[in-house]
Amino acid sequence: MTTRNKLLRASAAALIIGALCAGATAQDKPVAGDTKEGSLKGKTLTFVSFGGIYQDGQVASLKDFVDKTGVQLLQDGPTEIAKVQAQVESGNVTWDVVDTGDLPPYVHCGTLFQKLDFSKIDVSNIPEGQVSECSVPAMNYGVVLMYKNDTYKDNPPKSWKDFFDTEKFPGVRAIDGSGEPTGGFLEQAILSTGGSAENMTADDIDKALEVVRNLGPDTIYWKTGAESQQLAESGEADMIMMWTGRAMTAVKNGAQYTPAWQDWLVVMDQLTIPVGAKDPDAAHALINYAVGKHAQEVMAEKTSYSPIHKDAQPKVEQIVADFMTNTPERHKQGYQQNIKFWVENHQAALEKWSAVMAGN
Repeated sequence: MTTRNKLLRASAAALIIGALCAGATAQDKPVAGDTKEGSLKGKTLTFVSFGGIYQDGQVASLKDFVDKTGVQLLQDGPTEIAKVQAQVESGNVTWDVVDTGDLPPYVHCGTLFQKLDFSKIDVSNIPEGQVSECSVPAMNYGVVLMYKNDTYKDNPPKSWKDFFDTEKFPGVRAIDGSGEPTGGFLEQAILSTGGSAENMTADDIDKALEVVRNLGPDTIYWKTGAESQQLAESGEADMIMMWTGRAMTAVKNGAQYTPAWQDWLVVMDQLTIPVGAKDPDAAHALINYAVGKHAQEVMAEKTSYSPIHKDAQPKVEQIVADFMTNTPERHKQGYQQNIKFWVENHQAALEKWSAVMAGN
């Protein structure tokens, strides 16, 4: 064999090996929603969320995952960070995948929630800025400004800046007082005075709360989503800070209100794995399936929450679709809070907001 032929054969072999390696690499790369037949047979996972229709919808979205992998899926809940902490500190972690609110995976990343291995989860179809070291979004919804049609007629409010302008837009405001402060809402209060959300300091929390106090003594602080919906259906407030699901249901029930979508506040429940979970590989597999197109469509159809997979197209009635936040237009209009600031100032913000709720 000539030297030239040897070189040609060696080159061909190298190309074949390279192609095989590339194929293996591509095959090993996770695809959201994909899972292997029988891969978790004999294993058990406990999924934890907030109960009700939401958790029922999430579990329904995981049916094919359970059927295909053979895993036994248990449920628990509702999610409580104190319970996660107790399990982690005792070394007896019984929860495998936990659905949390916005901030806990940032506040407790690496302590209560483990850093995720993104070689096992495909996040390529998730909106920019929604994946953290310790979490991926379970779904999206929004906090939106709803205004009463009869009050403002041809000159309705267009953004949160108008919500805080009681001279141009007089009327009773209703605000979420159900729990912890909504960071994005307080940022909008700062922005309404010409301040910056990017360069906030702890002093800006006080400035934001002063803007809220200045809305006046008639301001209503609703304590539950059901109460916010009742306020809209009865017409008791002129502008209402509402969760999109409750806003949709109120309008569906006849409330004469319209959303001002500019700077709607992006909210996302988060999927996490507690530190010390017994089978992190299986937990990663569940999360990778949950963020897939099909699972997100089922979740959205069952719950009316917005899917986070960019190609998801849930089949829902028009009024539900009108309040979903997953379209390109809504993504452009959405406002994401300065998470880093609120993580660093979480306790101070909570104490000061609690004082406002107490009337101080």
